[in-house]
Amino acid sequence: MPDHRKLGRELGLFDTDPLIGAGLPYWPPDGAAVRHALEEYVREVERRGGYRHVYSPVLAKRELYELSGHCAHYGENMYPAMDLDGEQLVLRPVLCPHHALIYRSRSRSYRELPLRLAELGGMFRSELSGVLGGLTRVRAINLNDAHIFCTPDQVADEARAALELIRRAYDALGIRPARYRLSLPAAGGKYVADPDMWRRAEAVLRDVLDESGLAYEAAEGEAAFYGPKIDVQIADSAGREATLSTVQVDFYQPAQFGLHYIGPDGAKHRPVMVHRSIIGSMERAVAQLIEVHGGAFPAWLAPTALVLLPISHAQVPQSERLVRCAVDRGIRAELAGPEQGSLGARIRAHRLVPYQAVIGAAEAVADQMALRLRDGRRLPAMPAERALARIGDMIGGRRTDLWAVKDG
Repeated sequence: MPDHRKLGRELGLFDTDPLIGAGLPYWPPDGAAVRHALEEYVREVERRGGYRHVYSPVLAKRELYELSGHCAHYGENMYPAMDLDGEQLVLRPVLCPHHALIYRSRSRSYRELPLRLAELGGMFRSELSGVLGGLTRVRAINLNDAHIFCTPDQVADEARAALELIRRAYDALGIRPARYRLSLPAAGGKYVADPDMWRRAEAVLRDVLDESGLAYEAAEGEAAFYGPKIDVQIADSAGREATLSTVQVDFYQPAQFGLHYIGPDGAKHRPVMVHRSIIGSMERAVAQLIEVHGGAFPAWLAPTALVLLPISHAQVPQSERLVRCAVDRGIRAELAGPEQGSLGARIRAHRLVPYQAVIGAAEAVADQMALRLRDGRRLPAMPAERALARIGDMIGGRRTDLWAVKDG
């Protein structure tokens, strides 16, 4: 498996600059295209799963994180507060307090629950420079986060459904978990002191894992300060393990924020908060995808899905037209003309592109495309409209194969 730090830079997917700072990568166009496709995918998965998307600011008053407990239990990972007009503002280290405020912005009924709020949001961690590396450990994080507010008898089903979403996403992305971990508190750690709360949350997660049939390991000292969690661990090219996805059960923050819902009895009841992330941060997810696929992404994720290769300058106008047609269909396509070298050199230069369309004199006259697939297959020339439609279907369906057998 290649190292994403080297390959990602070679492919122009991400980079860093001393003037921006360590742990603050930027995304050139090709990397931005991969990230955008991944973001669209996860939003669609969440939408189909009953989630509603929100936006919340990356800044908040320090007192928000004092209320949530992050200042007391997580303060070493937060950036210093900024004084502005007599207030102290903090770059957020997490999204959950913001979502708790969205929940409590109006009265809620049990009929609305579970309420699933999701966001692809930015957050910031004050990481030491010695632990930073590529996209796997950064200071500015774009997290696929969600918080489910539910009744106590809905918690297990919601945690189970979140775990299933993670499994399906990994299958679609070609990611294989290294292991599943039940992360628990350790004696003497900075955790909320409420033994009954911890027992209840741990029991839920153990039951979910046991019923799922997944092998897992318990690990003390890896819990969040407010509750235990299921961590889905991945391994990089060097065998280093990291957490990509999580499911957490939280009885603490709903009480801290005074959250409630009106039950069928007309009385106020306390909801439970399930934290979950399907694919973790965009940074760590893309790092894993670079290594898993060696830069040869599925067509729906590839920075360029289709490259048009005119044999001579005479076929450039037709190739340009086909690029426009492809883009209109939502296909990321580009032209690699004769000025870029011989046909063989251009084919080699675009070896990671899923679909290469060679346009010679015959194809230009007949409005056809002769497709070369990244796996080495060459398809007979076919009408350009048919080829584009099929590529569009493969991308739209987020297929991991390049061409179904039935299509020749």
